[in-house]
Amino acid sequence: MRFTAEETMERRLIEELTKNVSQWTYRDDLRTEDDLWENLRHKLNMNNKAVLDDVPLSDKEFEQIKNELSFPNFYRAAEFLAGENGIANVRVVRDDPRVGEIRLMVMNNRDIAGGSSSYEIINQYQASKTSSTDRNRIFDVTLLINGLPMIHIELKNRSTSYMDAFRQIDKYSGEGKFKGIFSSIQMFVVTNGVDTRYIAAAQKGKLNSKFLTRWVDENNKPVNNYLDFAKDVLSIPQAHKMVGQYSVLDSERRSIILLRPYQIHAIEAVQDASKLHKSGYVWHTTGSGKTLTSYKVARNLLLMNSIEKTIFIVDRVDLDQQTGDSFKSYSATDVVSIDDTDNVNDLIKKLYSKDKTVIVTTIQKLNHVMRRYEGNEDSPKWKSIRGKKLAFVVDECHRAISPKRQMEIEKFFRESLWYGFTGTPIFEENAKEVFADLPRTTEEQYGDCLHKYTVKEAIHDKAVLGFQIEYKSTFTEDELRDHVDRQYNGTITDFDDLEPVEQEELIKKEAFETIGHKLTVIDQIVNKSRHKFGMHNEIGKQYSAILTTSSIASAQDYYRLFRKVINDESEVKISEQVKKRLPDFPKVAITYSISENEEHSFKNQEYMKESMEDYNEMFGTNFTLDQIGAYNRDVNHRLARKQDKYKFREEQLDLVIVVDRLLTGFDAPSLAILFMDRYPMPPHHLIQAFSRTNRLYDEGKKYGQIMTFRTPYTFEEKVKEALFLYSNGGESFVQAPKWEEAFDSFKEAFDELMHIAPKLESIDLLTEITSKKMFAKAFQAFDKKFQELQVYSDYTEEIAEQFGITNEKLEDYTAKYNNIIEEIKAESGGDDEDDDIIIDIAYEINSVSKDTVNHEYILGLIQSVMESRITQDESKERVEAKQSEIESYISDLKQSNEKLGYLVEELWKNIKQNPEKYDKEDVLILFEQLKEEEKESVVKNFAYKYAVDENDLMFVVDNFKVSSDNQLGENDLIKSRDYQAYKSRNEDAVKPMKYRRKLKENLKDVYIKEIAPLYER
Repeated sequence: MRFTAEETMERRLIEELTKNVSQWTYRDDLRTEDDLWENLRHKLNMNNKAVLDDVPLSDKEFEQIKNELSFPNFYRAAEFLAGENGIANVRVVRDDPRVGEIRLMVMNNRDIAGGSSSYEIINQYQASKTSSTDRNRIFDVTLLINGLPMIHIELKNRSTSYMDAFRQIDKYSGEGKFKGIFSSIQMFVVTNGVDTRYIAAAQKGKLNSKFLTRWVDENNKPVNNYLDFAKDVLSIPQAHKMVGQYSVLDSERRSIILLRPYQIHAIEAVQDASKLHKSGYVWHTTGSGKTLTSYKVARNLLLMNSIEKTIFIVDRVDLDQQTGDSFKSYSATDVVSIDDTDNVNDLIKKLYSKDKTVIVTTIQKLNHVMRRYEGNEDSPKWKSIRGKKLAFVVDECHRAISPKRQMEIEKFFRESLWYGFTGTPIFEENAKEVFADLPRTTEEQYGDCLHKYTVKEAIHDKAVLGFQIEYKSTFTEDELRDHVDRQYNGTITDFDDLEPVEQEELIKKEAFETIGHKLTVIDQIVNKSRHKFGMHNEIGKQYSAILTTSSIASAQDYYRLFRKVINDESEVKISEQVKKRLPDFPKVAITYSISENEEHSFKNQEYMKESMEDYNEMFGTNFTLDQIGAYNRDVNHRLARKQDKYKFREEQLDLVIVVDRLLTGFDAPSLAILFMDRYPMPPHHLIQAFSRTNRLYDEGKKYGQIMTFRTPYTFEEKVKEALFLYSNGGESFVQAPKWEEAFDSFKEAFDELMHIAPKLESIDLLTEITSKKMFAKAFQAFDKKFQELQVYSDYTEEIAEQFGITNEKLEDYTAKYNNIIEEIKAESGGDDEDDDIIIDIAYEINSVSKDTVNHEYILGLIQSVMESRITQDESKERVEAKQSEIESYISDLKQSNEKLGYLVEELWKNIKQNPEKYDKEDVLILFEQLKEEEKESVVKNFAYKYAVDENDLMFVVDNFKVSSDNQLGENDLIKSRDYQAYKSRNEDAVKPMKYRRKLKENLKDVYIKEIAPLYER
């Protein structure tokens, strides 16, 4: 089978994008950076004739613009492109001092498919070297809006995965190719023709393949073919909307977010409803980015002429906590007003003004506004406010506002539309109790469902993870029977004849408040959940958890017991296996609501003071009780780990104990586990709580994991009801298999692998391409099933021993697997394909424990220290602790990878000696350059010793396959030799007949020892 060449794919893509009127214009004359800058200069002169007064930009003036538009990273470019009210201007000081400074329009995101906007497409762009050790690179296809590169597309043919295109972009980023005019890129597209994905632009180290997104149409049908994708997403106006209207800047993470298809379809559905003056609700499963969608709906409704203002209503607690933080993060460059003060006059002023803005406020503030109206009914100001055409957008639409309060506001604001957002709608099955004529369901309160995206669809699209749920009991059957006998004085005589759920109904809640019960739960969390916490992952990449309890008193009991376990004052001991993996585990905090006037207020406040003191000691903070809001935000950040600061182990929390806090509206990608020592909640509350765990994070996080410790049979029944209600009947699809099923699947995969390769030596006997593919496929299946098995609490090390699985054996098989994959790549060569055996060439092995620290983790720590020096937001002691940690990790790295370790050490020494020199540098890019310089040095020395052409040698090295006897470019390399020069440079020179063999042997040795280690993780 022959595959379509990439050149042909490029041509077809360009034809697709240029074939209709008002689409992209192909510019085959733009191939270099100088070409692009000159093209941009022409655009600026054309679009700003009036401001320039018909005097084109001079070279000196344009240099100012080039400096302004050469951004340090994609996020800074996005900040600029967002502009003011969608218009991005650049300042320039004119040569004529009488004119002084002027502002030139670069981009107008309101002029979509018209006005000042122009759309051009280029290909085969020549990205020049950025250093002497760098390579020239050729980009595939790039889309320019108003002369600026905005969307970059990398194509591969069908013989390889779209992931190869993704890795190529990541490599270009590491080489610093997206600089200068290409620093304005906002979106990457990768494809192999039959599979296409898009992702927001991000620098190397932040480009996470988990967020590669597949496009789906309005009916949730996947759009995979690259030409179909081009029609739906890359045509005009959609492409401009993607980067201009359907992107969000997250100032907290300093990253660009591109909306997923279902978010875009929901926005458009709400806009369509508003045109018809209809209200409604959006059902997007919790965890799918609902808050982000609702934010963008509120923002984009302002584009409608019929809407004067958008009022975004959030719960008061949400405004103080993560939703408020998210909105502040999203709106840093937007026309959004976060109304988080207690000043009602300020809200009234905003409502009365003629500015088109989004006002984020609470229901309590709106109530105060309506009270102010009483007695002022005839005021022109109040008549104006009441008559405004408003759209109310309500996140968590059942928690933020009651039906009664909503009806009152609707009567007050006569021209209002309402759009509710929920992940757990209220249906007839779980309708609220009848109260007067108030709505009982979501549809009755808000109107029709305008767009639906259930958890089943989200899991299918890999927008969220499924749930792996384990129902545990801390009682044996005999203990349960004894407990019932004691509680009921032996009057329950038919206990054994009852159904399990009926037996559980007899357990009184006091049974779950004992120290014994709680210590059993703690032992399960601390010692039997190592794989759930991802302790086998690299340092800093473990997962976090929440323990939710039935009351504040119970949460406090748990916290005290955890402190005793941590201080080795309890009968529950932290196992040596845990201590070896994470010596400081578990790092625990507690949070709950503190009131002033309740019966236990004083006691609760005293307990909170104690726990805050522990927290301050753990993290070097200094929170006091009157800073409880700041403390809670800090807990949120350490649990969610969104900011770079919290990527490092010393800044991370493992477990937070809560009652109800954080169980709704809390977005924490690193949170993987919810431990529940409480009775089942109502269906919508259960799904809300479960959904804290199923955000995408990394390759190792396969499920949102739930473990319950009370009434397992009752809990399972209630969970089934909830999942049936909120997955459109897809509850079995939403859940991970039970332990027995997972174990059987693992055993089947293990048996298949052992059938193909019962011993390590068996793998060397696999000579046919088909048998190699069979082994690769079997090993991938085994790796997946073994990794999945280990997150179950029933898994023990004895099971691995039973199957003869040791980490050493896994490492040996993994090494052989990696060789086999390279051989398959070399032997397939893209010319043929065995359709019967499909393997994922890009698959990464996950079941091998990673005890060593990742060098990228160390580089991230170094970057953090550099940034702290500038921002001065960390204490001297904290920075010194990080520096000490860096040096300790470098020492560890040198033990596992001497070559990489010494390079990291060299970079760290340079930075410490002259920190000012590196203030604006990206450490990852600096290190990539160091690696390339080291490789170049090795190649240069080897080329000199063997008297061969350096460029020919570099080609061989760049394409070197350890498993292959004959390397690509080898013949040209041998032909380039100068034997006499070789002989004069080497006392032990071999004779001409033996030269080729000697060169090959030594090159392989040098490659393995000097070059390959540079590219290991």
